[in-house]
Amino acid sequence: MSKKTPKSNATMTGAEALIKGLEAHGVQYIFGLPGGAAIPLFDALYGSKIKTILVRHEQGATHMADGYARATGKVGVALVTSGPGATNAVTGIMTAMMDSIPIVVLCGQTISPMLGKDAFQEADISGITMPVVKHSYLVKEINSIPRIIKEAFHIASTGRPGPVLIDLPKDMTAGAFTGSLDAEMDLPGYSFPGKGNKTDIVKLAKMFKQSKKPLLLIGHGAVIAGADNIIKALAEKMRCPVTMTLLGKGGFPESHPLSLGMLGMHGTAYANKALTSCDLICSIGCRWDDRINGNNDEFCIGAKKIHIDIDPAEINKIVKPDLSIIGDAKMIAEELLKHVSPLNTADWLKELEFYKQEFPLHYSDAEGLTAQRVIDDLYHVTKGKAVVTTDVGQHQMWAAQFYKTDRGVNWISSGGAGTMGFGFPSAIGAQFGRPGELVVAIVGDGGFQMTLCELATAAVNKQPVKVVVIDNKYLGMVRQWQELFFDNRLSGVDLKGNPDFVKLAEAYGIKGFHISKVDECKSVLEQAMKHPGPALIHAEVIKEGNVFPMVPAGKSAYHMIIEAPKTKMEKPTGST
Repeated sequence: MSKKTPKSNATMTGAEALIKGLEAHGVQYIFGLPGGAAIPLFDALYGSKIKTILVRHEQGATHMADGYARATGKVGVALVTSGPGATNAVTGIMTAMMDSIPIVVLCGQTISPMLGKDAFQEADISGITMPVVKHSYLVKEINSIPRIIKEAFHIASTGRPGPVLIDLPKDMTAGAFTGSLDAEMDLPGYSFPGKGNKTDIVKLAKMFKQSKKPLLLIGHGAVIAGADNIIKALAEKMRCPVTMTLLGKGGFPESHPLSLGMLGMHGTAYANKALTSCDLICSIGCRWDDRINGNNDEFCIGAKKIHIDIDPAEINKIVKPDLSIIGDAKMIAEELLKHVSPLNTADWLKELEFYKQEFPLHYSDAEGLTAQRVIDDLYHVTKGKAVVTTDVGQHQMWAAQFYKTDRGVNWISSGGAGTMGFGFPSAIGAQFGRPGELVVAIVGDGGFQMTLCELATAAVNKQPVKVVVIDNKYLGMVRQWQELFFDNRLSGVDLKGNPDFVKLAEAYGIKGFHISKVDECKSVLEQAMKHPGPALIHAEVIKEGNVFPMVPAGKSAYHMIIEAPKTKMEKPTGST
């Protein structure tokens, strides 16, 4: 890189003021892709201690920022240009919004006088993203930039986290900055709850005492709050079983005897059995979404329902609780721990142990290599210690079932948005945030091909992320639904034309491995995990495996299917 030519005068630009603000917030990396409207921002990054990570697509930038944020608890930052650069980032912004992830997305924009005049590469990105951001800014005054940066990071990372977008017209970033870098925030209407109502917490402790079959339900909010150790102490003190949502995995250690694993549409049978039998369910940081509650009228019939959440908008949105407590999950759990006592749950735990023995997660090697075998072997090879990201589809559900995690920050998956293409770039972001740790992306052959161009990003930056491509040559989850509910009329799901993923990896200078047989699976995974650089493992698995257990969309846990049905099933009434 050539030496930077000094400026002809000492005037600071708006872009330079912005970068100073990012540096003050401890930003290490910006994931981005330049363009005309963003050139002043990239110019200001030249020589900055912030490292620019050049991606190959703007969706990759937002997913990397997202993965970085989930893996570290810090705010992730993405930088894109105007128009199509900004709109390419929308999928990643929506993904972060649905899962409450703190990212700040900086968008270049046409000059202020041309706003609304259909200028070249102009898009009203503030308007386009309004439903999928926690907050957004259109910068209209250069000197407001330091204040906006402070507010953006504060809003993104506090309360219920979420993405904040800053739209930056080129004249605002290229123009002269004459204000103060130490500008104060001005957020008079912004506040968020903290400790929760103590009277209600004491009332909740009494409700637990009266319960014979209590169940703790841990959601992503508990992971975000860092409440895992307190929840573990709470469960152990009360001798209360625990189940988790997809994004709540690790909010309570899944290897713990009190753990029932993930519940819901493709949760464990014993977690769903607990739903149908409990007399009290206490949700901590979970929004009772349709993946776990397909039919509200049949959800935990007869059980007392308690909802603990930091977002008041979630209370009464789906489930009408018998008691709700608004506040920070960790603070509320800490206070609750003071008031609860050991419960007589011996019979309840015995019942659940019976379900565990009667309905274990299982698979067969009889027909060849399965995705479950690959993921199960991966779990044992890595001793369950890897930071795991997933894409979306069947492999995601198998990973949730068979890759147990004991730390919430070690499980990264797209939940609410269900974004195909998320798994691999989020793993790159996580690897940047957790250098020296093993990061493994478990992806499907469909989703991986949506963002595989980021193999270049991993290779150029020598990020040792490992990518396990579960290749069944189908869009497997859709194929499963078509088989079960649409008379096996397979339409638009055959991925004929998949590349040789090993050769593809090698084309980017990345080590490739191949698995197609059961007896070679573990040894190949061991080799790949020991490889010092980035590696891709192409696992060719049986084509028509299905994910079970399964609760059909629009149904409750009472209608759970343990294995493939013998008779035709009615079409589901809920969403996929």
